[in-house]
Amino acid sequence: MILSVRQDKKERKRYHLYAESETLLLTVHEDILIKHRLMKGAELSMEQLEEIRTEDERYRAYALAVYYLGFKPRTRKQIHHYLSRKELEEDNIMFALDRLEKEHLVDDEQYARQFAAGRLKNGLKGRLWIKQELKQRGVSKQASAEAADALDRKLELAAAEKAAEKKWRSLKGETADRKRKLMGYLLRRGFPGDIVREAVKLVVSSGEADSSDEDDGLLLDN
Repeated sequence: MILSVRQDKKERKRYHLYAESETLLLTVHEDILIKHRLMKGAELSMEQLEEIRTEDERYRAYALAVYYLGFKPRTRKQIHHYLSRKELEEDNIMFALDRLEKEHLVDDEQYARQFAAGRLKNGLKGRLWIKQELKQRGVSKQASAEAADALDRKLELAAAEKAAEKKWRSLKGETADRKRKLMGYLLRRGFPGDIVREAVKLVVSSGEADSSDEDDGLLLDN
């Protein structure tokens, strides 16, 4: 029998249930308390106590995951890692993850598409780099490849050209040497070879045109 119910001093939404002699029966979230009407005088069998304890632990795993997702989208693997650090049991973590997927709060394929588009636009990274990053975040090999392959080639070329323009201005030496360095830089950022060649050609030709314009200006001044 529950003889007293006390609110936790730190976690205000958790309650401690006590039996006689101040024996702690259970600690549960407010929602579980209300759902099962765990008030003073309620009687519970040992079997019921275990069932409620399991439900509360699953609920806690789910609530923590939702809180974690509130900051930004996450992959299933990232959430699993976060919940593991909270020292939750594996069964409860898996229960929370499965529930999140059923509710479409976790969708690795959608995450992969959004991440790839954002990384291309804001990070100026190519599809090969993006694919690797997605796999590191726990997205499956197939979903990572599909998200990367779905990127628009024109947008990827524009990103490569933008990255190349920034880098080109800082490179020193002869044109051939600068071109070689620039190609290596873009390849390391994960852009495919054909995109790299085209972006380098555009940036170098633009740079040469600017240089020619400057020379023409000097000649006119003389």
